[in-house]
Amino acid sequence: MTGPVKGPASYFPSIENKYGRPVSEWQDIIRGAEATRHMELVTWLKAEYGLGHGHANALVAYTLAEDRAT
Repeated sequence: MTGPVKGPASYFPSIENKYGRPVSEWQDIIRGAEATRHMELVTWLKAEYGLGHGHANALVAYTLAEDRAT
């Protein structure tokens, strides 16, 4: 049995609903950015795409963790 989604991924449904893009597209955007550091990426997403801090932070944290794992 799987419990509720926790961590950054718990934000994904609201991110997709609010901003109209799937998480995979946001990850492509993050991976294509010139910035590479966590807070630089968060700040950039907020300024460039109007994401809220929590949403930007969740996307960046998840993407960077996924990239480190591969």
